[in-house]
Amino acid sequence: MNRRAFVQNTAVAGLATQILPFPIFGRNAPNEKLVIGLIGVQSRGSWLAGIFSKLPGAEVGYICDVEDGAIANGLKAVEKAGQTRKPTVIKDLRKLLERKDLDAVAIATPDHWHAPAGILACSAGKHVYVEKPCGHNPQEGEWLLEAARNHNRIVQMGSQRRSWPTLQQAAQDIRDGAIGKPYFARAWYYNNRKPIGTGKSIAVPATLDWDLWQGPAPRKGYQDNVVPYNWHWFWNWGTGEACNNGTHEIDCCRWLLGVDFPTKVTSVGGRYAYKGDDWQTPDTQVASFEFGDKASITWEGLSCQAFGPEKSGRGFTIYGDKGVLSAPQSGPDYQILDLGGKVIKDVKGDAPTGSSTNAVSPGGEQLDAYHLSNFLESVRGQAKPNADIAQGHKSVLLCHLANIAHRTGNIIHTDPANGHILHDKEAMKLWSREYEKGWKPVV
Repeated sequence: MNRRAFVQNTAVAGLATQILPFPIFGRNAPNEKLVIGLIGVQSRGSWLAGIFSKLPGAEVGYICDVEDGAIANGLKAVEKAGQTRKPTVIKDLRKLLERKDLDAVAIATPDHWHAPAGILACSAGKHVYVEKPCGHNPQEGEWLLEAARNHNRIVQMGSQRRSWPTLQQAAQDIRDGAIGKPYFARAWYYNNRKPIGTGKSIAVPATLDWDLWQGPAPRKGYQDNVVPYNWHWFWNWGTGEACNNGTHEIDCCRWLLGVDFPTKVTSVGGRYAYKGDDWQTPDTQVASFEFGDKASITWEGLSCQAFGPEKSGRGFTIYGDKGVLSAPQSGPDYQILDLGGKVIKDVKGDAPTGSSTNAVSPGGEQLDAYHLSNFLESVRGQAKPNADIAQGHKSVLLCHLANIAHRTGNIIHTDPANGHILHDKEAMKLWSREYEKGWKPVV
């Protein structure tokens, strides 16, 4: 799809659902373009670069990555999108943030870079779109929120479903009492990931700046099964499936239930499907979150078994005292059923062009474009972020707490005012992390 066709489709998409999407830009939108810098363009970042390049009012001016192949991916995505300007390549994000013509950054690096890069960007006066999770640990989420507020910057997290018109309608349906009082939510994510083997210590490829790739993380020797994707399953850089994919469904559940911070978190699971490889995070995890006497959420994550509930790889269900809202595949379609199982509302949204297990974009271009457009509108002062960092932090914190419960084997009790862990010194050791000397974020 070329740039002109994409813009036209973005403007009218969603009408088939009889739910009007928010306008891409306000009536008085200025003609000048916002210049975006993409930080991390191995896969998801290059996908975002292509979409930003097609949206009116935006231009990808910079590509930033530490690996030559990733940089080529980003440049190719922008060219394919039809943007006439060729982005400038800057490998060190600190140098990128010095550019005066840069308005905002989109961060799609490995998890350990998300918050440190976002904090640096806010300090440099740039607005931030950051993919989930918004931090490698709970402390980083709080720091990024503080940085956004201190510097008066827009920080939008990649909880794309909050911008999907049909799920916005689902949230309104629940507020309007369609299922009565909502009190329980179930979410799931299933995939068919294979073992990652035992890494071999080899020389760092000439195409990769391994020191800058590690950035704030304590230094580890290079091995051949970490880059470009398997870092997800190492605690030094990644946050496991809970933060990698569970964030999306858990965020939807928290949003539709209308709850904030939990009172108790538990987690069971382990590395069950395969043994003997370097994978450190659980490949099987069931986490539960209690919100006092208001509601609870459960999330099932099976990284190595693709047969999920309702024959879907991911999704969520909200239960109320008068009915149920079911969203297999996490939307954009959903149904409302009465207590007898009769469908009383069936909503269809834009057809996803991806798949539930697609690592780059399960929803596809149009569904991602809603969220990126909302970010651009927010930067221009014509909208509020649908997934402001305050909401992003709350949802990601649930995932971090699930991982802390898993790693300690403890039941985690938390303060419902802020989610802080109560009376557990062992768990609090995982609230933050150690940083490579000179790299600790400063808000």
